Amino acid sequence: MSGRGGVLNNTWDGVVPLQSQPNPSILRLTANLTWVEAHDPLHKDIDVQATCGLGPGMSFANRVLQKDPGLGPLGLVPCAIGGPMGTKISQWGRGSLLYKQLLRRARAARRGGGSIRGVLWFQGESDTVNEVDAIMYKKRLLDLFTNLRADLGSHLLPIVHVAITSGQGPYVETVRKAQLGIKLQKVVCVDAKGLPLLQDKLHLSTPAQVRLGRMLADAFLVQTNAG
Repeated sequence: MSGRGGVLNNTWDGVVPLQSQPNPSILRLTANLTWVEAHDPLHKDIDVQATCGLGPGMSFANRVLQKDPGLGPLGLVPCAIGGPMGTKISQWGRGSLLYKQLLRRARAARRGGGSIRGVLWFQGESDTVNEVDAIMYKKRLLDLFTNLRADLGSHLLPIVHVAITSGQGPYVETVRKAQLGIKLQKVVCVDAKGLPLLQDKLHLSTPAQVRLGRMLADAFLVQTNAG
């Protein structure tokens, strides 16, 4: 989710397509919990152990405001931690450091009258290495979504998550099946399968990140407008 689009040899090429350009109505919550105008890399001060490039966040936000201008101004709250090796979903369990940090940032975003309108979740490549992790993925993902909704006091908070297209190990299809099999109200999964990858055969390319952001936006708007 933090985005490696355009990253080669730990260097980002700085290319920002039209669909991901900054917009004065799109803000991001920085690591020190202040709002600034958003631009890629959205996670540069959050996912600090990796070289962040272009992710799906800006094309998501631009697409949302293009289709429903009344939702602005729109604040993005980057929380993804990938690092050099990625993170397993078990590291995001309730009470973990990453989960606590996510909650802290989400709650900070509501100060001053803001409201949380949805969650985007894109993770799972690290859970394809170990068979037990892959088998446990569905339960852990369900627990994460349920706990997050409870702890944010929003039991029908829209969640849009991604079915991975690649992985670090042999159990990609096990994790994909878990992701595509989640059945919760106002939770929808978009499938990244077939989107182009970088040379590492793991992370999405810049065009793929843009496309994914737009897919996330369309799915989010369906959930938001579903009543």
